[in-house]
Amino acid sequence: MEKIIEVCHLQKFFGENEVLKDINFSVSKGEVVCIIGSSGSGKSTLLRCLNLLEQPTSGEILYHGQNILEHDMSNAVYRAKMGMVFQQFNLFNNLSVLENCTVGQIKVLKRNLQEAKKTAMEYLELVGMSGFIDARPHQISGGQKQRVAIARALSMEPEALLFDEPTSALDPEMVGEVLKVMKSLAGSGLTMLVVTHEMSFARDVAHRVVFMDGGIIAEEDTPDVIFNNPKNERTRIFLKRILDN
Repeated sequence: MEKIIEVCHLQKFFGENEVLKDINFSVSKGEVVCIIGSSGSGKSTLLRCLNLLEQPTSGEILYHGQNILEHDMSNAVYRAKMGMVFQQFNLFNNLSVLENCTVGQIKVLKRNLQEAKKTAMEYLELVGMSGFIDARPHQISGGQKQRVAIARALSMEPEALLFDEPTSALDPEMVGEVLKVMKSLAGSGLTMLVVTHEMSFARDVAHRVVFMDGGIIAEEDTPDVIFNNPKNERTRIFLKRILDN
């Protein structure tokens, strides 16, 4: 399978604090990879480095074999290829739902307004939000905001979508509606890298689960191995604590 992203010896310091220690892994086309681990294990920092929202201290991030840390591709163009869905939605509060989904297409992809609206409507329809195109973010629920955020990322027609704990800011009854959209995207063959606390999603939807602990990848394998027969003691302790809750 074609590798979209390959991470080699990635390291990230914040001051004296080494948050990512020699990270090596890859994501192939059509793959759904879930990253699990305790708070502070480096999961979100890894995602933010992959999307160049944080600059890695050292190492390589290869996008189709080219190191984007050296390559002269613009950050905005690269980020359009690696869509990001954030924990706190990050919608533009002064724009309508539809405008949130067209602004990036017009500015970064240089699409005209008509084309941008058509694309946005397709993806708003897909996530069940086409009836809310004139609403502002403050007028819709958290689950609806996150579905708009997913539609906005999809409107850029990225090669992969990065999800940074997309359900952790939601009320429990809204988590299901967002996970349902994510499951259907995974089923459509979209390449997805998902930092999540939703173990049932990781177990049912991921092709591969990565367990991070203390800034390293402690273990990565199929969901079956990770959840039923983990090799690493720290993975076992983490899962026991999470699943017993």
